[in-house]
Amino acid sequence: MPMSTCRIPIAVLLVAAAVSGCEKPPPPASQVRPVRAITVEQRAGGEIISLTGQVRAKDQAGLAFRLDGRMIARPVNLGDVLAAGQIIARLDPQIQQSSLRSAQANLSSVEAQLKEAHITLWREQELLKNGWTSRAKFDKAQHSFETLQAQADAARAQVRIAQEQLSYTVLFTDGPGAVTAVGAEPGEVVRAGGTIVQVARDGGRDAVFDVPEQLIRTGPRDRLVEIALTNDPQVKTTGRVREVAPQADAASRTYQVKVGITDPPEAMRLGATVTGRITLSAPPGVEIPASALTKTSEGPAVWVVDPQSQTVALRSVDVIRYDPATIVISKGLETGDRVVTAGAQTLRPAQKVQLAGGL
Repeated sequence: MPMSTCRIPIAVLLVAAAVSGCEKPPPPASQVRPVRAITVEQRAGGEIISLTGQVRAKDQAGLAFRLDGRMIARPVNLGDVLAAGQIIARLDPQIQQSSLRSAQANLSSVEAQLKEAHITLWREQELLKNGWTSRAKFDKAQHSFETLQAQADAARAQVRIAQEQLSYTVLFTDGPGAVTAVGAEPGEVVRAGGTIVQVARDGGRDAVFDVPEQLIRTGPRDRLVEIALTNDPQVKTTGRVREVAPQADAASRTYQVKVGITDPPEAMRLGATVTGRITLSAPPGVEIPASALTKTSEGPAVWVVDPQSQTVALRSVDVIRYDPATIVISKGLETGDRVVTAGAQTLRPAQKVQLAGGL
């Protein structure tokens, strides 16, 4: 009996020791962890959006003939700089020249008849004064003269039309510019209105971008755009949005936006690739380093240091923007809060901390 009473307490003690050995004791509250922290001071800045575009002339025109015909010459080529009134291309003029010669011959014939009719009318008028001819003969001469006069007017109009048609066989520029595209080669039969060359007129230049629909909706009203050459960012200037396409492109679902370039540098030639940067309106919230963010079962959170007790507490936050180096918190932090940015992995609520660098 005495032996059994001695064994029971020993067994109980062994079980208690085993149970207690399976549980890790919590670290002492007095243990101080070194951390880095920042004081929330910076309000969130606007997000910077970058897009790639191309420099184009503000005013471009496709030059075309007014007639169908076979193009026999096009003395200008891609990249040529044009002066006002310079010849762009020529059509074979044989048909128009034949029409002009025919109209001129008809006019000469009618004018000769008109001259004879005028003399006859004058003679009948003089004879009528002296009573040597009848009124009927005078009226007939007058009618013949007036008819031929109308025919002469019509023949002159036909000559002018034929001359104009002949002039249409030569295509001229109506102002200075540069050839940015060609649409037909000598020897081809071209249609009236078909572009022969596309000319970028001298004057302003645009940076043209394909912009997503969301940016069209949320972009700032004061649309100042920073523009830089893609292959040489040191060459830069600014511009303002002057035109937004009313309809999205059917394939890309983006909107073409033209930005008028202010004082374009010489290096921003037509066709150059440029990068446009625009700053969106700042969202409501504060900006902190991305390293401060941690995650709990309830969502994103950060460790906040109590400046009085030098302890930390986990605080849930709402994140409205993620960037590679920073995040924007819309709810959960205020200016002046001290947030842990390094050393958060070993923290627990109410943990005492020591701010590195005296922060």
